[in-house]
Amino acid sequence: MASSLKECGFYRGINLGGWMSQCDYSDERLDGFIVEDDFKRIADWGLDHVRIPVDYNVIQTADGSLKPEGFARLDRAIGWSEKYGLKTVLDLHKTQGFSFDAEEGEAGFFESEKYQKLFYGIWEALAKRYGTLSGKLIFELLNEVTDESYLAPWMQISRECVRRIRKYAPETDVLVGSYHHNGAREVQYLEPPFDAHVIYNFHCYEPLKFTHQGAHWDTGLDREDRFTYEESGASEEYFEALFAPAITKAAAEGTELYCGEYGVIDIVPPAEALKWFHAIHAVFEKHGIARAVWSYRQMDFGLADTRMDNFRKELLGCL
Repeated sequence: MASSLKECGFYRGINLGGWMSQCDYSDERLDGFIVEDDFKRIADWGLDHVRIPVDYNVIQTADGSLKPEGFARLDRAIGWSEKYGLKTVLDLHKTQGFSFDAEEGEAGFFESEKYQKLFYGIWEALAKRYGTLSGKLIFELLNEVTDESYLAPWMQISRECVRRIRKYAPETDVLVGSYHHNGAREVQYLEPPFDAHVIYNFHCYEPLKFTHQGAHWDTGLDREDRFTYEESGASEEYFEALFAPAITKAAAEGTELYCGEYGVIDIVPPAEALKWFHAIHAVFEKHGIARAVWSYRQMDFGLADTRMDNFRKELLGCL
């Protein structure tokens, strides 16, 4: 990479979750959940970029045809980013045959040449359309690969995908993550970057018993359990140890780290959540790790929600 993510303006961001992903895909949702004023507000908060999760069905039909209206929505979103001085991470949150959420019913991607061709088709279309926006836009190939058994095929698929992207976007940075839902510990098992514009990507909601307490979708947790920050075991030392293998790996391979999601569920009192944010951000800053907090509005983590009104200024100060 010629410049660091911090220098390029991809350092302190926020997710626009639930807009073009994890939603009902109605026109009302796609055209109204996030609007231009939200981009202005994010810029006024002092953040430098947005991460936009997009599910395949917003821009691609089941047979692989492209949806003009979906690309028009992406054009508009990227335009709003530029208008307010923000950069954009474009994240393919779900592809045909795979979702990080098993309940979505998507399966077979890592074994299916058909699904993989559809995946390549999306990225070739995105690269053709936005390949001139190097420095303003980053591509994130796929959100949260799950099982360890997928890692080897995922490395092969992602390498081929980057090769195809480079025909149209030779200098656009590309984010590639590991398995275990893009785990920080698992970064160490990634292959060396496929070229000078590939960046290692991870997510962090650890300790899960704190950040996801009471989550209705997580069957691995007792929904009645509640933990304070002190009881969770989180601390700066905890995050130092958690990120250490990834930091070492990125340094050895000559690339950077980007934490594309992290946050605390709205069940946790904001004062307790702030302790977690202060700890993780101290480690992000120490090691120059770029990041995008989850999430801007609703989605059980919303920073714009009214519960954060008395705490948002302090939180933004440490983002």
